[in-house]
Amino acid sequence: MSATLVDEQSGLNFDLTEDQVMLQNLARDFARKEIIRSGAAEHYDVSGEWPWDLWKKALRVGLVNLNIPEEYGGIGASVLEECIVGEELAYGCSGIQTALMLNQLAVLPLLIAANDDQKRRYFPQLTEAGKIMAYCMTEPDAGSDVAGIKSTATRKGDRYLLNGTKTWITDGPVASYFTVFAKTDPTGRHKGISCFIVERDWKGVSTSKPLEKLGQHAAQACQVFFEDVEVPAENLLGGEGEGFLIGMKVFDKSRPPVAAAASGVARRALDEAVRYANERHAFGQAIHAFQGVGFMLSDMKIRVDAARLLTWKSAWLVDHGKRNTSEAAVAKAYAADAAVLNAVDAVQVFGGNGYSREYPVEKLLRDSKIYQIYEGTTQIQKGIILRELSKS
Repeated sequence: MSATLVDEQSGLNFDLTEDQVMLQNLARDFARKEIIRSGAAEHYDVSGEWPWDLWKKALRVGLVNLNIPEEYGGIGASVLEECIVGEELAYGCSGIQTALMLNQLAVLPLLIAANDDQKRRYFPQLTEAGKIMAYCMTEPDAGSDVAGIKSTATRKGDRYLLNGTKTWITDGPVASYFTVFAKTDPTGRHKGISCFIVERDWKGVSTSKPLEKLGQHAAQACQVFFEDVEVPAENLLGGEGEGFLIGMKVFDKSRPPVAAAASGVARRALDEAVRYANERHAFGQAIHAFQGVGFMLSDMKIRVDAARLLTWKSAWLVDHGKRNTSEAAVAKAYAADAAVLNAVDAVQVFGGNGYSREYPVEKLLRDSKIYQIYEGTTQIQKGIILRELSKS
């Protein structure tokens, strides 16, 4: 599949290809039937279980492992196509969407830096065996400051001895594999970081119980501990000291899909608010007729459309080999705010009912906040945008 927001012959074009429309419809139908109407969104929000049944269904129809090349069992989707699917699934439940699509983040270091042998060994484990891979960057004392990570990987002959703790590792409780960033040169900052593929069943690898959190309960997260883990040198991705660069390239490809998921939450909040404003009457008329409510709905629509367009632009750029660092940061920052603001406004439109767990907007509000935090906080995105502005 290939992303084509711009046709080189005809100029600007916002039409999706036939394949992309089919993929969008597949994801939309899955979200409506398997996530919303089935009651799965509510079930996993309450239980906090990882959605294995939905994973198996999504794997069967081709809605996970999207960015893995076709030769290894994926569909070789573009970043734009990941965004299309992510928006639709997050519309159903952003926690379930995050759980199901996390493999696509974890494999990005492999897509960027793995050799053919590494791809042959690990990609089929995800596409054919249905295993999960998690992305291990964040540490208890190093979140936004990637260069400040303290995990170490010390070379010992043909192996590395890995030690450290990672936290807030989404899908960590169920992952069979991890892409792990650690210092091979503890004296260096960003230049001392390397990236490794680590297997869960290796001696010295362990995880905490799932961390309790505000929202996205289906996307379990945990701490991951590495204690004298012997990592074969052949599991180093790229060369020593290339981890930071790999991580930055990951962000350029991972932030547009995160923005797309936030757009999906913003769109769901809008749809729920419009439906309720049409049905709810006060003083003899539907509440959407009151300007105070109507203008809120209009603002919500503006945010949804702007978030999607910013997201698609950032995805199109990276798909076409163009630098998108600023655009990805803009999309992620704006879409994250759109999700939170739309969720807040949806609760307001619902009034007292919006504060009740019997209505979906309460969950949307809890789920939305994380978008302003993970994959780089909104403040980090603004710092990136400022840095790019200074360069220009």
